Amino acid sequence: MVIEIELDEPKCIAAGQCVMTAPEVFDQRDEDGVAIILAPVPAPEHLDAVRDAVAICPAAALQLIEK
Repeated sequence: MVIEIELDEPKCIAAGQCVMTAPEVFDQRDEDGVAIILAPVPAPEHLDAVRDAVAICPAAALQLIEK
């Protein structure tokens, strides 16, 4: 099973919670602060932080997709 991260970019409010929770996986664009996914398929050691980031996203702009 592979877990991928999906970002609904128009929903992102640039709060930065994902970056603070999983900085190895997320960043923000300089111009508007919208999230960027650095690792769409996160390494196993980052999955717990990614799950936390998805759970606390205030705009619910992130999803985990299991394939």
